[in-house]
Amino acid sequence: MRVGYLAFKGKDDGMKFVVERDPLIDAVNWVARSLSSRPIQTALLGIMIDVTDSITLTGSDLETSTKAILSADIATKGKVLVPGRLLAEIARSLPAKPVTFVLDGTRVLVTAGSAKFTLPTLPSNEYPNLPTLPQSAGEIPADVFATAVNQVAVAAGKDDSLPTLTGVHIEMNKTTITLAATDRYRLAVKEINWNPKDQNLEAATLLRARTLIDAAKSLAGGGQITFALSPTASNEKLVGFVSEEKTMTSRTLDGSFPPFRHLLPTESTAEAVIEVAPFLDSVRRVALVTDKTVPLRLVFGNNALQLEAGTGEDAQATEELNINYTGENINIAFNPTFLTDGLQAINAPFVHISFTGDKKPAVLTGKSEPGGAPNPSYKYLLMPMRYTS
Repeated sequence: MRVGYLAFKGKDDGMKFVVERDPLIDAVNWVARSLSSRPIQTALLGIMIDVTDSITLTGSDLETSTKAILSADIATKGKVLVPGRLLAEIARSLPAKPVTFVLDGTRVLVTAGSAKFTLPTLPSNEYPNLPTLPQSAGEIPADVFATAVNQVAVAAGKDDSLPTLTGVHIEMNKTTITLAATDRYRLAVKEINWNPKDQNLEAATLLRARTLIDAAKSLAGGGQITFALSPTASNEKLVGFVSEEKTMTSRTLDGSFPPFRHLLPTESTAEAVIEVAPFLDSVRRVALVTDKTVPLRLVFGNNALQLEAGTGEDAQATEELNINYTGENINIAFNPTFLTDGLQAINAPFVHISFTGDKKPAVLTGKSEPGGAPNPSYKYLLMPMRYTS
């Protein structure tokens, strides 16, 4: 059923269309993700609304570009550039009624029920040409992709002075994709299966973690995600993601991701199996007396785990858990936030922790039951911290 448009006085060639509110909010929120708060040119503050046989919304900061397509009741075609963040705020605030857009000279009139807004326009002729989506390299289930990204991106660095470490390394080897991220204090690695167009494809790229997180958050929810990749010989190094009516294109990070596979030990001197939920509760309680610069001490042995924090005149806390444990006694300390991140990221009811010594990294993997095998598809390596007893 078509929704009629509300006519405004204005130029005859002014753009006019009506769209349902909820799809509009979803599309505008998606496109607004790629807008910069401090763009190098004013036009990049805007969301481009291009009305043809459908509505195409576009946003970009020149590094990442997003696009969403909406169906609408279109009266008059046209194109206009409006302030993006303002449009997003207005869309979210509108009542649950059809939303009418009318371009009237240099203003866009937005109406839903009795709510009316007037938006200024930006110079659309200054809007840059955005990169073309690369060719499709294959498909992957959206939920599988989203889970993998969330598990790995947690370990990416936040320091923009080390841009390579703010990225997620994506390595395609035939029917397997490996994602990896590190901030030098931890390393997360996830392997997933996908359906490449070329069964012999071997390629690698490095993409900003925050870009991947945004893509995973909004593209997830069932169905397939098309993964697009620039050819190796291309001057523009781009990665694209397509899901239903949404598209994201991002330039890759320069530089090479550090070699990481040799960091994952193949043998261990001790192993612990712990139920995640009570372990997380204990870590959070004991860590109340610390901050992120103060280590949380863990003593493993005799099927028990002792958690300790604080020394001397400072606040102190201890707690003990019964666990399954084999091997030599281990006395180790971790950043409590990084440990919490890892326990949440394994996405399993039990965690398997393997050790090679008190002062060497530990590796966390998930287990569905205490006596089962660890899931090797995800590994979270955690560096120990120094501490004074």
